[in-house]
Amino acid sequence: MAFASPNSGDRREGARPSLIVIHYTAMPTCAESRARLCDPAAEVSAHWLIAEDGTCDQLVDEARRAWHAGAGAWGGITDVNSHSIGIELANPGDAPFPEPQMAALERLLAAIMARWAIRPEGIIGHSDMAPERKRDPGPRFNWQRLALGGFAVWPQGEGDHRADFRTSARAIGYPDAAPEAVLTAFRMRFRPGALGPEDDIDRAMADELAKRFPVNGVE
Repeated sequence: MAFASPNSGDRREGARPSLIVIHYTAMPTCAESRARLCDPAAEVSAHWLIAEDGTCDQLVDEARRAWHAGAGAWGGITDVNSHSIGIELANPGDAPFPEPQMAALERLLAAIMARWAIRPEGIIGHSDMAPERKRDPGPRFNWQRLALGGFAVWPQGEGDHRADFRTSARAIGYPDAAPEAVLTAFRMRFRPGALGPEDDIDRAMADELAKRFPVNGVE
């Protein structure tokens, strides 16, 4: 690796990656992000960093536990770092994700999924597993594009609008968190721009995803 972060350790209890967590760096430049991810004083890292021009830097060996996810959960997984591979996208947090960066992400996802037998439902955002404290990769990230390529999941409009949203969200994998935080995270991913209280569309979308992609698929 041209750039290697010291901020990693052994995966606990022999865990293997079943998740890929996508982040944005929330820093002005890729170079600054790389420096922070490789700084031992920062105590943060990721396996991969993708620049706006599509350049991919591996910072931590995928077999090791990078420090990217922090507190949170997905389904029955509470030590997300031990069960995941973290990908950081150089982005200040409020900008579009350029085409070269998205194309590079898709190529990287295909390779990681093949190496570790990770299914599309195992690809999540940082905000999905930590909805009360994280927003990345944010509402400008194109999850539907990833789903069309087989790199994520997307509802097809066949759910039951009478289903209980919280029950469905837990079945998908969302942790027990404040209901408004879970709804916000869900909408950032599946209904960017949606506002107001939970509605029939939220319930139908979550119900369909829960039936097609139950969380036990990634535990």
